[in-house]
Amino acid sequence: MASSSLVKLNASSSSWIGQQSFNQRSGSSCRLPVSNRRVSVVRATGSYTDELIKTAKTIASPGRGILAIDESNATAGKRLASIGLDNTEANRQAYRQLLLTTPGLGDYISGSILFEETLFQSTTDGKKFVDVLRDQNIVPGIKVDKGLVPLPGSNNESWCQGLDGLASRSAEYYKQGARFAKWRTVVSIPCGPSALAVKEAAWGLARYAAISQDNGLVPIVEPEILLDGDHPIERTLEVAERVWAEVFYYLAENNVVFEGILLKPSMVTPGAEHKEKATPDTIAKYTLTMLKRRVPPAVPGIMFLSGGQSEVEATLNLHAMNQSPNPWHVSFSYARALQNTVLKTWQGRPENVDAAQRALLIRAKANSLAQLGKYSAEGESEEAKKGMFVKGYTY
Repeated sequence: MASSSLVKLNASSSSWIGQQSFNQRSGSSCRLPVSNRRVSVVRATGSYTDELIKTAKTIASPGRGILAIDESNATAGKRLASIGLDNTEANRQAYRQLLLTTPGLGDYISGSILFEETLFQSTTDGKKFVDVLRDQNIVPGIKVDKGLVPLPGSNNESWCQGLDGLASRSAEYYKQGARFAKWRTVVSIPCGPSALAVKEAAWGLARYAAISQDNGLVPIVEPEILLDGDHPIERTLEVAERVWAEVFYYLAENNVVFEGILLKPSMVTPGAEHKEKATPDTIAKYTLTMLKRRVPPAVPGIMFLSGGQSEVEATLNLHAMNQSPNPWHVSFSYARALQNTVLKTWQGRPENVDAAQRALLIRAKANSLAQLGKYSAEGESEEAKKGMFVKGYTY
């Protein structure tokens, strides 16, 4: 029987896995003598490794998190329609310019995820959006997946497409100024989840992560466990542990450098239709339990998605998770939970831009304080307390 070998997959992380040693075919010049079968194979670090680690640490800096404005044109159109605006490039540009040119935004925001259109756009004054971000010490990021499609052979589940051509696209995004990437896939608890769907999600994320790192982009790893369903919080914990175990297995298999990634998990909550709502302390307890069981401390940052929670709920839950030290930077990567009040304040009117930017700073500062464990919900508006869950939400 072949003896067991220890293989170290990342030069700078401490993830070791047991693996059966293998023999080269007879006659091969690479055949190892029996006495040397027990070996330690170290991944050769890529040319971007130091830069990836530095970028990840910059984004995972104290009191700061990520502003996600990477909605597809179709989703952006729905947001604009909610305030009576047409879905035109000019209107999308105007809204994103409002967000990205907010004075003082870099005090609370360390990175911003952009849609491809926005990455290559400029302000109406001709300044590239990536330069607007850099001037505030905000790292530009880019959504690289191509969306969800039905997964054949599954229980009405989805898989995320976009690996074809990802390397060349990533190289172009890096050239344009992006330094991190995002790939969102989803797991549905009411649909199972099936072993096929979990494996497909994990493998796709791992391949994307490896390709991103090879092209200088820090990958945000995001298997979103949807809020849909009436299941208890214990069921969410069970599924989350299973999903993240699979994800980290395949990240290791693909030689991803853990110090050069960021995670964007769902918080562990009951299903949105469950009869009992969990408190922030309960959500924090279950979420941190899952993370401590599954996420190596080599990972620099956990940047939570809001997933349809109200602005205040997302902030309260983040605050509860930062009441004691964690092995990683525990922060936010919010879209709706930072933008909802902003959009309603703006209403597409130039005279409302200043007020809308102040609304963005209020939400960004609130989540900054939550990341530091110093947030209070006192004085929050009723609008900020309204939930934003949409059943079967598409992005």
